[in-house]
Amino acid sequence: MSKTHPAFTTGGLAAVRTRADRPLLLTNATVHTFDPLIGVMCDADVLIGGSVIVGIGPGIVTAAEDDDAVVIDASDTVILPARLDVGTALGTVERGSGAGTLAPGSDASFVVVASDHAPDLPAVLHAAYARHDLLLAVLKDGQPTHWAGEHLGGASTASLQPESVAVDPRRVGVWVDTEDFLHQELTAGGRYDETRGGRPHAFQGRYWVDGDRIDYLDDLGFWAFGRFIGDTLHHAGYTMHQQASR
Repeated sequence: MSKTHPAFTTGGLAAVRTRADRPLLLTNATVHTFDPLIGVMCDADVLIGGSVIVGIGPGIVTAAEDDDAVVIDASDTVILPARLDVGTALGTVERGSGAGTLAPGSDASFVVVASDHAPDLPAVLHAAYARHDLLLAVLKDGQPTHWAGEHLGGASTASLQPESVAVDPRRVGVWVDTEDFLHQELTAGGRYDETRGGRPHAFQGRYWVDGDRIDYLDDLGFWAFGRFIGDTLHHAGYTMHQQASR
């Protein structure tokens, strides 16, 4: 009788967290490696040593006990890189040299989704990159950052949704560039209003603040961004300072 292994459950997470320096093996998954030599593998195992993909393909699980590996049952799941890099396919990036593919030697950074949500490649990509609620697991450099619906730390954009408001009260006010050309008002309600060269309401829209980054969605439909560095706001080539409240 084959041994039963934990899956993408709290029990599986506990096993992964206690692995220390032991290898981690995900078994029996469909793996989109995005590597031009390997391609897609079905009923495949993914072996992780430290932060690197060590092996990939069927049959690796037979040596799991010899290697004292922690094994996770990945049946009925699809695994693909956490980041895609077309440079590998074009030959401008060395195979297995980092993120972007799941070839042996690549970073062990990948996402796992249920096969039910991934009948074909477009569906896989949509589930993995646009539907964080469908993710069974995310690993970065061999360490889980998301598992069984739980975010385990690190940066999260779960609160940054189009319908939400993400405002930092410290940033609310009028920001003026060094040449007094651009005036940008950030309101407490998550709206911005730009005056350019004395022309009022040149651009208006919504904004979201995420740490030191600010994202703009103009009412015309385009996106832009800026970065807070110390007491300055850098946006579209302008350096702005916050105007003192009157």
